[in-house]
Amino acid sequence: MEPQDIFAERTSVEKVEEGNQLAPKFDVEGLIPVVTTDYKTGELLMHAYMNQDALAKTIETGEAVYWSRSRQCLWHKGATSGLVQKVHEIRVDDDQDCIWLRVDVMGGASCHVGYRSCFYRSIPFSKEAEGQSPITLNFEDMEKVFDPKQVYGDAPNPTRL
Repeated sequence: MEPQDIFAERTSVEKVEEGNQLAPKFDVEGLIPVVTTDYKTGELLMHAYMNQDALAKTIETGEAVYWSRSRQCLWHKGATSGLVQKVHEIRVDDDQDCIWLRVDVMGGASCHVGYRSCFYRSIPFSKEAEGQSPITLNFEDMEKVFDPKQVYGDAPNPTRL
């Protein structure tokens, strides 16, 4: 499935916002942001990006495929770890510049660090953050679903600094 075959041209605001054709707006780097949540619970699992090929592959296979900005290649989520994201629903926002995936995660985790969600820390604000320099993050999820070293080995992770 080629992107040019499944994506419509963005011809007018009315057609994009009120029409029934998929006409995603990719940014200047050819990317569109993706928010991924658990299909059953709605829990936010991760945020990533797709290019045209990643979105087309996701539509074709029913499994999440992203664009890795650090590795500059397609990233079939779970191809290495087995933590595949099975897509139940794909939504696009009103002006078609953001994708929302609702998924089931095989293996129970989406974060390469081992937590269920990539959003395992919170940022204190207001009075709680007063006097902190730098700000100290709060761990909201203390238990890892898997050990990253067992899954990925000791190889350096290209998504890290």
